[in-house]
Parts: sequence; structure tokens; C-alpha cells
Amino acid sequence: MNKEQIKSLQNRIGVDPDGVWGPKSTKAAEDHLRDLMPKNNPWPKSDQASLREFYGRPGDETNLVGLPVPDGVIVKYEGKQVATIRCHRKVADSLARVLVEVSKVKPGILLEYAGCYNNRSVRGGSTPSLHAYGAAIDFDPDSNGNHTHWPTGATMPIEVMECFAKEGWKCAGAAWQRDAMHFEGTRP
Repeated sequence: MNKEQIKSLQNRIGVDPDGVWGPKSTKAAEDHLRDLMPKNNPWPKSDQASLREFYGRPGDETNLVGLPVPDGVIVKYEGKQVATIRCHRKVADSLARVLVEVSKVKPGILLEYAGCYNNRSVRGGSTPSLHAYGAAIDFDPDSNGNHTHWPTGATMPIEVMECFAKEGWKCAGAAWQRDAMHFEGTRP
């Protein structure tokens, strides 16, 4: 993001817009998204014990459903339209609502879908990824990679993060200041 885009983002999250992203802006972004979340967040904590208790065993495909992409919403993977998204049954309804809301505010992001269920470990580690539970989804990885700082490098719009936050999802870009493509059904 350039200085003017950062000022606009700072203004949206309630920080004096100076165009410089630092600790105050980072905290304000986290607080802004947390304030949008439901009071009784439906998702588990992100430790493996809580995840297994809530979602079951990672890689257990019996917990997955084929979520039909909602009517009027266009999602594409590598340029091809997607009809269903394979996800955990416990996130399906929430994810459908998020897709509808994202399609209203930033539909172009949905054309850069990069996956949901993937039975794998976290990058560079041995613990199961939230993707192994079918409880995480990625969008626009080319502009929002794992090691690209958000928002000074990564371009994930705050409006997309707001759609996920309203459903209680953790937005990695704001929570970790990197991996802005990643959204997961866990508490921040």
C-alpha cells in the first residue's frame, strides 16, 4: 500500500492518519476487527487440543462437506469457476455468509481463491494446519503471501477482513501482520 492508502486504512480503523504503519496502527486494526466479532465467538482457540475437541481429527474427511458457492457469488480457482468449496461442516454456514458479504464489497478477491481443505502441516512446522481441519481458506496468495507484511506489502483489503471478522474468523494479516491471504475459524 502507498502512503495515501495507509492513511485511508488508518482513518477507517480510528487512528490519526499519518501514512506510517506502526504499533499503534497494528493494535488499532486488531481492535477494529475484534470489535466487529460476535460477543460469543463460535470458534475454538487455536491450540491443537481446542481444535481437536471442536473440529475432530485433522485430515478426517468425514467432517467435510461440499459447500455450494452461494447463488450470485463467483469464486474462481486458477481462473476456473468453483461450484463447491470443501470445508468442515462446522464452518460451512458461516463461510457461505462471508462469501456473500465479500462478493458485495470486494468481489475481485473471490476470483483469486487459493483453497480451503488441505491435509497438511503448517508451513515450516509439524503441527496440523487449520486447512487440515477444513477450517481455513486462502485468497489472493500472489499479493498476500505468508512472508509479506500487511498492510505495507500485502494488499488484502480491510473490507474483506471485516466480512470474516463479523463471523468471528481470525484474519491472519491483522493478527500476525503477514499471511494476509489466510482466514481461519479460530478466535483471534
